[in-house]
Amino acid sequence: MEHGLKSGMVSGSNKRRDPWRDIHEYLDTQALIDLLLDVAQRDDRLYQSLLLKAEPTSGAGGNVAKAFKRAIDGATRIRGFVDWREVGTFAAKVDQVVDSLAELLKPDTAAMLVELAEYAIERVENSLEQIDDSDGEIGDIVYRLGELHLKACAMARPEAADLAERLFRLETTLPFGLCSFDAATYKIPLGKVGLCRYRELAEAEWRKLKPPTAKDSYDVHRSRITRVMEQLAEASDDIEELVAIKSRDLSSGYRYLGIAEIWTKAKQPDQALAWAERGLKAFPERPDNRLRDFLVAAYLKRKRNDEALQLTWIQFEEQPGIEHYKKLHDVAGKLGLWPVQRERALARVADVIAREAMATTHRKPKPSAPNYSLRVEIALWEQDLDAAWVAAQTGICDRSLLITLAGKLESARPVDAVSLYRRVVPAIVEQTHNAAYEEAIKLISKVGELMKEQKQQLQFGDYLAELRLQFKPKRNFIKLLDGVARSTASEK
Repeated sequence: MEHGLKSGMVSGSNKRRDPWRDIHEYLDTQALIDLLLDVAQRDDRLYQSLLLKAEPTSGAGGNVAKAFKRAIDGATRIRGFVDWREVGTFAAKVDQVVDSLAELLKPDTAAMLVELAEYAIERVENSLEQIDDSDGEIGDIVYRLGELHLKACAMARPEAADLAERLFRLETTLPFGLCSFDAATYKIPLGKVGLCRYRELAEAEWRKLKPPTAKDSYDVHRSRITRVMEQLAEASDDIEELVAIKSRDLSSGYRYLGIAEIWTKAKQPDQALAWAERGLKAFPERPDNRLRDFLVAAYLKRKRNDEALQLTWIQFEEQPGIEHYKKLHDVAGKLGLWPVQRERALARVADVIAREAMATTHRKPKPSAPNYSLRVEIALWEQDLDAAWVAAQTGICDRSLLITLAGKLESARPVDAVSLYRRVVPAIVEQTHNAAYEEAIKLISKVGELMKEQKQQLQFGDYLAELRLQFKPKRNFIKLLDGVARSTASEK
């Protein structure tokens, strides 16, 4: 290996000397200290690192903790909002302190690490309220602090009841709650005494909460206490307690579904079905389709086929769309009824299209052309290109669906594909921005390739001329279009 320093010659001798040996001889203890101190005067990170490493040698535990807290304060102190461009600098300072904290994960300093990790997590979480941490850099540091805290607790085994109180406070009060301070995570360091105290604190807060109503807004504190209670019930495998906790909030159909899923997991299908049906009846004006889907599956298992199909049809009739069409296909298919139900569904789609076209509002005072987007989407999903083509020609259609259909027609029906691409290009260009122009040029290039395969280069040239005339004021588009024309000419 070559190094920047070349071996030198000893005066009066031809014997070579090793430069690394020269450096090693120079860097005796005092010289190395002087060198590090000199660099530390210019490098704040090195200064902080050396300062924290030096504190433990003093033998005064209180001084060490104070030094670390000063370092944590300094690293997390911010003035004003920290945007994404400045996050890296902030993260580097905090990460350096965490590196030093990690060195305290030893039997004689683990107790100190427990306290300092809690302090650091609170400081960083509070700072996050004024930081754009879109990339999660600070979040990753907090997770690391949480891991250090858990390991330190397992090593130091702090007084259980006191630890439980601190953990409960952290779990229920931190702004973002990035780390888990729940009883299940800290089961070992808490022990029976700590777990009992943790539950006492949770139940005391739980009793203060009133059952929410559908009109209540989201309550962060309620949500956290509820989750703590659910975790305690889950940890003890007490299904009845978990259901009782969940039952305090029945403000939506989805809440009933949550309870039904608990009973399903506990292999109590009758209880699950009863809760799901209760939820459906409780919100006739605001039904939850996830709850309906749960009931459909339950009814199919019990051979209550008519009820399963009816619930699926209700969803499709309320919101005719591709996803509900797929649900109908799945359920009717399982029952061997799809051909008949498909005709019924397509008739419903046709009726919806006609009604929407005829409907008038203050924004649409006259009937409009029918929009066949849904029919085209269904045909594409069924891979029926003929039906999709017919529907696309019958009325207006979403541009993305027309492009998708054109792509599928390219190999077998290139003329039809060209027709669709040419149909959508003007609307794209009319958006009048460069991204739209680039999208249009890609489609125009596709048209050129397809027409070339059909020996229609002259017709393609005429098409380019039409576009140039139609969109002459759009100079940026014309520049791109001229590029296509030059490329086409060079291929002749």
